[in-house]
Amino acid sequence: MIVIVLPDLPSEPDLLEQASRGSQDALRQIYVAYFTPIYQFIRLRVGDAQMAEDLASEVFLDLVAAVKGRSAGPQRHLRAWLFRVARNKIYDHYGRDRQLPTTTLEDWMPDSSDDSPEASFVRTMNVENARGALRQLPAEQQEVLILRFGQMLNLQETADIMGKSVSAVKSLQFRAVERLRQILGEEETARG
Repeated sequence: MIVIVLPDLPSEPDLLEQASRGSQDALRQIYVAYFTPIYQFIRLRVGDAQMAEDLASEVFLDLVAAVKGRSAGPQRHLRAWLFRVARNKIYDHYGRDRQLPTTTLEDWMPDSSDDSPEASFVRTMNVENARGALRQLPAEQQEVLILRFGQMLNLQETADIMGKSVSAVKSLQFRAVERLRQILGEEETARG
């Protein structure tokens, strides 16, 4: 399973300030801390390692342009800004309704350390059944499950990335899990 370990940068605002003043070291620290999580997030969506690397690189080129004042940069949270830019890069190349590639669906399944009801439910599903059920979800529902349970982001971070309110993310997450239960229940009934 791919779990993105997000860096704990207590001086994120300081790094952004230093980067905006031209500090190459600050940009390097941001790149080192966030490239792998951004790459993994993109990789789960595009299914092609080289394309994911190219898109992740573009995210950091956008950051460099932003801190040099050429475009709007991170205002509140660097991490959320980077993931939002990554999400937009995916949309630019593949469209908003891109479904997860089937070869990477199992990569984001939650591990046994997450004890939330949703993660417990996802863990109990047969991997093959889970793949089929996940493919049937709309792309936005797939994305909320990836961000919340695969990447272990909190509700606010997920909301920032998806450009939604926290309550909208909760609702979307609830509908995604309920739809998975429904799909898997139908499959179980058909087999029984």
